[in-house]
Amino acid sequence: MDKVLHPANTRGRADHGWLNANFSFSFANFYDPEKVQFGLLRVLNDDYVKSGTGFGKHPHQDMEIISIPLKGAIKHMDSMKHSAVISAGEVQVMSAGTGIEHSEINSSGEELNMLQIWILPDASGHEPRYDQKDFTEAIKSGELVNIVSPISNPSPNSLTINQNAYLHLGEFETGREIEYNLKSENNGTYVFLIEGAAEICGEHIKRRDAIGIWNTRNFTLKFTNESKVLLIEVPMN
Repeated sequence: MDKVLHPANTRGRADHGWLNANFSFSFANFYDPEKVQFGLLRVLNDDYVKSGTGFGKHPHQDMEIISIPLKGAIKHMDSMKHSAVISAGEVQVMSAGTGIEHSEINSSGEELNMLQIWILPDASGHEPRYDQKDFTEAIKSGELVNIVSPISNPSPNSLTINQNAYLHLGEFETGREIEYNLKSENNGTYVFLIEGAAEICGEHIKRRDAIGIWNTRNFTLKFTNESKVLLIEVPMN
């Protein structure tokens, strides 16, 4: 087993007034040669966006983009004529493929906190596509919930993307211990602790810390406080 620890206080940061962003990997004006990406996971941004502001129309190409609002709601509009509001508890996927333009505006009366994840696709030139789903009730189950899986091998009730990647969300009580089994021996898993505290692979992880794990088929998470966790399993090359 190999692992890399990314404490929350080592993330890149940008404060634009309307936007307070935290970068797990090199992004915008933040560059760290040791944090360019984890396998095919290229971006994990933890954004705080003031009410009524957001990201105006901008382009994307050849990227699988997953948005997870943790608090508040975001209004999405794109060049494929989609117009939707994504609220906390919901997850949005967008395959940029050959090219898409979209905007994202905080449409709630409170500050929006959103995770935005970019994963490199399995090939260039896919047809752009969009989907979203509400996982609020599923996450209350106290189990890991598979929110995203590959189009080529979809999991029941999950959203899908053009990559052999699996995303799981879960909320757990203090003292709960779970084992995560990777779907592919060529994959690694980036564990991002949204809230709480946990012991993972001998490391004590707290709120907004992350740990990347690879060259193993499984690992155990022990939650030492009430916690919410995101697991991102991706190919390592």
